[in-house]
Amino acid sequence: MIRSAALGLAAAVLAGEAAQAVPLRVMALDQCADQYVLALAPDADLALSPRADDPDSWMRHEAAGRRRVRPTLEAAVGVRPQVVVRYWGGDPRLLEALKQRGARVVTIEDAVDLYGVRANIRTVAQGLGQVERGRRLIAQMDARLDKVKPPSRPAPQAVYLTAGGFTAGPGTLVDAMLRAAGFRNQTTPPGFGAVSVERIALGSPMRFVLGFFDQVRADWRGPGRHPVVRRVAQGRTAARLPAAVLTCPAWFAADGVAMIAGGRKDSGS
Repeated sequence: MIRSAALGLAAAVLAGEAAQAVPLRVMALDQCADQYVLALAPDADLALSPRADDPDSWMRHEAAGRRRVRPTLEAAVGVRPQVVVRYWGGDPRLLEALKQRGARVVTIEDAVDLYGVRANIRTVAQGLGQVERGRRLIAQMDARLDKVKPPSRPAPQAVYLTAGGFTAGPGTLVDAMLRAAGFRNQTTPPGFGAVSVERIALGSPMRFVLGFFDQVRADWRGPGRHPVVRRVAQGRTAARLPAAVLTCPAWFAADGVAMIAGGRKDSGS
């Protein structure tokens, strides 16, 4: 009887260990979610979005060889995810169907500052059962920010401009990145807005921080690529932020801050 009990206990332990060895099934519904799950749960059974390895994906190299599926209910039925991570992906019907099938849906919020980015990391890390990895990712982000030296004189002004002719004012993550890099944002209206070629030519920004210009086929006739704008920006461009830094409110915003700070023309940079 004692031997039977011991065998039963051993079987239960082995079954528990086997259950723990089965990787967590995780589905990312969009490109931003791809970044988070690749960073926080690389050893999980991941189903990434079709754009996981696109040029504007920060973790595109880590996505190589990983399974990619479309964010549809049919795909989800095949994946049987235990956790679903999303930023904007997935319509309400899909999300509700996933919840009814027992999946935990974790949403990345549209952060407007670096505190919001940290909150996103904590939220996704907790949802994936990777709290410690989340802490380490935040520590890496903060260490990157700590290396940015403050300006030695009054902060210079800069304007953010995309190839499509958009800028960013207060209440955006880009604004927070500019300030963290030691610049004052020359754009004062809140949120994102269009900016004309005439306004740029007449406004004569002190510095430009250009975004999405690495996407050579995107907005190739946009105001940001106008010859007049190109002449105005000549010698005044502090940084050219790749699309991969800008498409998701994530920890690599700190890398963007470092890029911007590198273009400050003062003795403290």
